[in-house]
Amino acid sequence: MSDNDANKVLTSPKLKLEDFESSVQLRTLTSEDLPALLELQNACFPGMEPWSEPEFLSQLKHFPEGQFGIEVEGQIVATCSSLIVDFSEYSDWHSWETIADDGFIRNHDPEGDTLYGIEIMVHPEFRGMKLSRRLYAARKELCRKLNLMRIIVGGRIPGYGAHADEMTASEYLEHVVARDLFDPVLTPQLANGFVLRGLIPNYLEEDVDSRGFATHLEWLNLDYHASVEKRLTTVSKVRLSVVQWQMRPLNSFADFEAQVKFFVDTASEYRSDFVVFPELFTLELLSLIEPSTPNMAARQLSEFTPQYLELMADLALRYHINIVGGSQLVLEGDSLYNIAYLFRRDGSIEKQYKIHVTPNERKWWGIQPGQRVEVFDTDCGTVAINICYDVEFPELARYAAARNARILFVPFNTDERNGYHRVRSCAKARAIENHMFVAISGCVGNLPLVQNTDIHYAQSAIFTPSDIAFSREGIAAEASENISQLLIHDVDTELVRRHRVNGTTKNWHDRRTDLYQVVFNHPEGEEGI
Repeated sequence: MSDNDANKVLTSPKLKLEDFESSVQLRTLTSEDLPALLELQNACFPGMEPWSEPEFLSQLKHFPEGQFGIEVEGQIVATCSSLIVDFSEYSDWHSWETIADDGFIRNHDPEGDTLYGIEIMVHPEFRGMKLSRRLYAARKELCRKLNLMRIIVGGRIPGYGAHADEMTASEYLEHVVARDLFDPVLTPQLANGFVLRGLIPNYLEEDVDSRGFATHLEWLNLDYHASVEKRLTTVSKVRLSVVQWQMRPLNSFADFEAQVKFFVDTASEYRSDFVVFPELFTLELLSLIEPSTPNMAARQLSEFTPQYLELMADLALRYHINIVGGSQLVLEGDSLYNIAYLFRRDGSIEKQYKIHVTPNERKWWGIQPGQRVEVFDTDCGTVAINICYDVEFPELARYAAARNARILFVPFNTDERNGYHRVRSCAKARAIENHMFVAISGCVGNLPLVQNTDIHYAQSAIFTPSDIAFSREGIAAEASENISQLLIHDVDTELVRRHRVNGTTKNWHDRRTDLYQVVFNHPEGEEGI
């Protein structure tokens, strides 16, 4: 080498490492990735229908953190989609359409125990770069982060099509597991720690290469622990005691107190979790008030509220029972409200204002409407309260169902049969629409000389969804008409949760949210369901 050549080498431009770097980024998908996702699906699965825009957006809405993508030099070249389920609901192995909700994943259950993978794909030009390993690693990390028991996938076996004439699908799997054959999907899945649990026929019929078969693959999260919090989120048997209250004239508040205590004591003796009183059963206290205008009498009734609250709170603690305390008229400033109270057996108290005021309540008593729908966490799961007329407006129960309420309590007070059947019919509809139990509690009897509350009609009951798993006609239990009675019945809240997924009809999931939604205007901002 001459001196000139050596100088040329010594003076060569400095190498820039960035010229040799590549950009590979794993991230969650966004709505802006839809065009790239459709292009990727067409490249990976020619002839199969790709995600639709509503399906993809629904996945992002219900479980955004479960939808991953990998970019290479800014191009989406690999993705995977998943949801969380309670896998015991699918142990009979339904089709892909069932467990993936046709791609919409509206059955995503944050309280479930299993991360279920419904799709994974790598662009043909980028295979061999271990991109699927990155996606599986992301799923495993998400599984650990969310403390889920496992990951399950129903995997394609696209290599089977070339061997379908010479061996069965189960024989093909044996060869792939033994590494005699290579399958572009199953082989990487096995290499990523998944265990083959079974073979599923008719899983995805349009998957011609797999002949409709899929593998049942499982990866166990060894870091999983069944926390106390998770064990308490699902409650099965809940015992309800529903009071059908006899209205009668009183001589003192002590008379009222003795009657309330009798029902709470009895419900507690039967180890009930809830005892439910009717709307405005406190109206019989009006017999202790000197005759006045209805408006003034209602305001005088509110003066009993402190005694009422003290009584109910004490009984809930003393008898270790959650009390849905009917409702009572309450004066706040110059405004009069009809409020239902929940007295928990841990000593805490919540309240639900009546949202819809009847024409008579407004005319005779001047009652003002509440402004917010509440849901309540209890030691028996999430519950909600619709006060009488409120159950005739389906949006309120729908809001509660969206927040996982599985029992709806409806304290009501109706004067004659027509009004009662409005409440009854609407309560049964709420049970069907929202996959929940609905317990209605009403007043019977007469209150002579008490204006605007002299007669009462009721047949208290507990309603269910109308399906095979429940009682005939959707009635779990009902009282006899127009007599004082305590109705006691066990409901299985786990049953209604499973019914939302496996019912003959799936009213909740089949709502056309692409066409309509309910928007609640709360002080902190709008909230749509």
